[in-house]
Amino acid sequence: MSAGSDFPNVDHVHVRPGETCDAPSLRELARDSYSQYVDAEGSEPEPMKTDYLAAIERGHTWVAQLRDEIVGLLILEPYPDYLLLDNIAVANRLRGHGIGRLLMDFSEQRASELGLPEIRLYTGAVMTQNRHYYAHRGFTETRRAFERGHHRVYYSKSLQR
Repeated sequence: MSAGSDFPNVDHVHVRPGETCDAPSLRELARDSYSQYVDAEGSEPEPMKTDYLAAIERGHTWVAQLRDEIVGLLILEPYPDYLLLDNIAVANRLRGHGIGRLLMDFSEQRASELGLPEIRLYTGAVMTQNRHYYAHRGFTETRRAFERGHHRVYYSKSLQR
């Protein structure tokens, strides 16, 4: 295997709705993606505890797939005036190769399709890399809170141009 073949061309990754058979893979992907934050958070981040089967059954889950492998996930919950990006994760070994960007672009596209003018999200305060990424993507910090045992930072992005 050549050195570059371990990493996908993002053009070969497609986003599709989650299916019930994906739940175990999503659980593993979340554990892989978020386990690096357990020590800093003092407990497992919420995405490691999510009931992925329930999220899939609600129709809120999307997966990024490369060939036969799920390499990313999204949970998008529509509200009357915004889309909540409740969870985004990319397989650790594939971070930095455009899958997160693909999923963020998909989130914005989905909000537009639903006629929603805003995307909201939150992340752990200790997840500084994520916080920098969201700011770079045009999200604005709106508030901070301590909820369910975690320090959270909330963000919003207007999609109206």
